[in-house]
Amino acid sequence: MKKILVFAPHPDDETIGCGGALLRHKENGDEISCVITTKLRKSTNLSKELISEKENEIEKVKKIYNFKFFEMLDFTPSELDTIPKNLLISKISDLLSKNKPEVIYIPYINDAHTDHQIISKAITSASKWFRSESIKEIIMYETLSETNYNFLETEEFKPNYFVDITKYLVKKLEICKCYKTEFQKHPFPRSEESIRSLAKLRGSQSGYEAAESFKLIFKRK
Repeated sequence: MKKILVFAPHPDDETIGCGGALLRHKENGDEISCVITTKLRKSTNLSKELISEKENEIEKVKKIYNFKFFEMLDFTPSELDTIPKNLLISKISDLLSKNKPEVIYIPYINDAHTDHQIISKAITSASKWFRSESIKEIIMYETLSETNYNFLETEEFKPNYFVDITKYLVKKLEICKCYKTEFQKHPFPRSEESIRSLAKLRGSQSGYEAAESFKLIFKRK
């Protein structure tokens, strides 16, 4: 059994980026956990009703995955650049020390959204082997509407690791549908058609009916 921990800057990133892989881990008997690094606040311009709806969506997703450990950090979306880096790294280090994961999934470090960039950089700093000795693998996932909107050739996502999710694609899409406030109809990037199409594309690159692709940036045995 492996201990798996996925970091998501916002709710739904974990499912869009590696939902199929998480379901595969789960079926293989691995222990899966999740940390959402931001939390919606009632002081934002979002209505109380919308925040409540989003919170209900998260609860539904938690129950489906049945995470061993789940936590939402008390940082505000789109304001991570105002948080001292040492505070963010310290918080992540505490989580890694507490959970001792062997495999961590993190957002791609060059995503278009600065929240994704900041979180990814903080995690890579906190997960150096001499700080988090339990970690054996660090894997970056791609997130539709963020990873594919980085148009700089030198920073584009180039996967080197593929996971067969043929068996789990339907379930992944069902979980995505729980996030009703985040998904819209195609051609919106966070749509069922977009996610299915990306899975088919990654499958065609790797010889599977459907796949998720990743960038494996660290592995040790």
